[in-house]
Amino acid sequence: MEKIHAIITGVGGYVPEYVLDNEQLSHMIDTSDEWIMARIGVKERRLLNEEGLGTSYMARKAVKQLLEKTNTDPLTVDAVICSTSTPDYQIPSTASIILGKCGMTNAHAFELSAACSGWLFAMDQAACMIESGRYKKIVIVGADKMSSIIDYTDRQTCPIFGDGAGATLVEPTTEDLGWRDSYLRTDGAGLPFLCIKSGGSASPVSSFALEHKLHLLHQEGRTVFKFAVTNMSDAVGRIAERNNLNKDNIDWVIPHQANVRIIDAVAKRLDMPMEKVMINIQHYGNTSSATLPLALWEYEKQLRKGDNLIFTAFGAGFTWGAAYMKWGYDGA
Repeated sequence: MEKIHAIITGVGGYVPEYVLDNEQLSHMIDTSDEWIMARIGVKERRLLNEEGLGTSYMARKAVKQLLEKTNTDPLTVDAVICSTSTPDYQIPSTASIILGKCGMTNAHAFELSAACSGWLFAMDQAACMIESGRYKKIVIVGADKMSSIIDYTDRQTCPIFGDGAGATLVEPTTEDLGWRDSYLRTDGAGLPFLCIKSGGSASPVSSFALEHKLHLLHQEGRTVFKFAVTNMSDAVGRIAERNNLNKDNIDWVIPHQANVRIIDAVAKRLDMPMEKVMINIQHYGNTSSATLPLALWEYEKQLRKGDNLIFTAFGAGFTWGAAYMKWGYDGA
C-alpha cells in the first residue's frame, strides 16, 4: 500500500485595508521610524478598525479566497482547524463561525491555541489526520486581530503587531511530497513573560483589571527575544540535521515574523542567504498565528513543486518548533 503524505494544495490570505505606519505611530507614542526599523523591522501594519468585526471576518475572507482559487466545493471539506489567540467570543469557537460563514457544513471545526506557533502546530495536526486516511480535505486558518489586545500607549508592544489571516488547504498525495518532519515543543515557564493576565477563568475581567490594563498583552521583550532566538535556531538546526538539509538543498526558510533580528539569527543558524528567507514583517508586522500562512500567500508564485521548505515559529507559553515540507505544486 502506497504511503499517504499531506500536502498543501492552495493558500489564501487577507489583510485589512487600514494601514498604521511608523510616522502615524510616532504621534501616538514616544518612538520613531528609525527606532522601530532598527529594533523590530516593521514599517507598517494593517489594522481591522471597523466596529463590530473580529478575527472571523478576516479568516472567512482568506478561506473564501482559498476555496475559489482551488475550485473547492465547501461541502467537500472534512475539517476546519482555526489557530487564534483573539477569538471572536469565548463561546462559540471562531472555527465554528468560519465554517458556517463559508458553507463548510459537512465538516467539523475546532480551535487550536498555541499563540504565534498555532498554525505550525495545526499543520502538524492536519498532517496526522490526512496520513491516517480518514480525511481528504482540511482547511487550516491562522488568524489574529492583535489590535484588539494591544495597548497603544505601550511602545514595547504596539509597534510590533498587526492584524491578518491566512488559510491553507491540506490534502493527501502518494507522491514523494508534503509534510515530512516536525519538532514541536512547549515550556510552561513562559507564562510570566508573555501573557494576558485577565479575561480567563483564573482572573475574570473586572473593573480593577480594566483600570490596570490587565486585559491587554503583556510582554517582557528582552526575555522573549532571548528564548525565541535560542529555541527557533535550535529547532531549525535539529530539523535540518536529521533530514540532511543544508544551505545548498533548502529552497526556502519560512520564519515566524516576530522581529527582523530573530529572523536574521535563524538564517545565520542555517547559513542561509536572506534571499531564501520569506520576510514580510515590514508590511504586516507580527500577525501571530497568521504570519506563516501569510508568508506562503505572498511568496506563493515563487514556489516550485519539490522545493524544500523549513518552517519555524515561537509563541507565548512558551511554544516553539520547526518543520520540514516538500512543496506540492508550482505557485505560478
